[in-house]
Amino acid sequence: MQAVIGIHIAAALSALTLGIVVLCSPKGTKRHKLLGRIWVVVMSVVAIGSFSIRGLGEHGGLSWIHGLSIFTLIAMVYSIYMIRKGNRRAHFSAMIGSFIGVIVAGLFTLDPDRIIGGFFFGG
Repeated sequence: MQAVIGIHIAAALSALTLGIVVLCSPKGTKRHKLLGRIWVVVMSVVAIGSFSIRGLGEHGGLSWIHGLSIFTLIAMVYSIYMIRKGNRRAHFSAMIGSFIGVIVAGLFTLDPDRIIGGFFFGG
């Protein structure tokens, strides 16, 4: 379980960093496309891997944060579909939504009852 959590944390931090780079870079360039593809892979690792992290809280099942993982996966598929159709605005909106999801989920991991929050705040 610790390996899964370690991979999840590393991928999430990578996604956060890479997401900032992609969003701040010129759009439509080869670099943007390459980094965007890498970001989608890393985000997929984060989102899919989150379903292996259970046992938090008393019930030991999925939490509402896992809903963000579902949202992220749907938003990424939608975004890829939209950019292939030439709809840059919808692509951008879906990617921003996914990126905000990373930030929101990351903030909620600081809850002392969660693994990372417990590590930092002794929960």
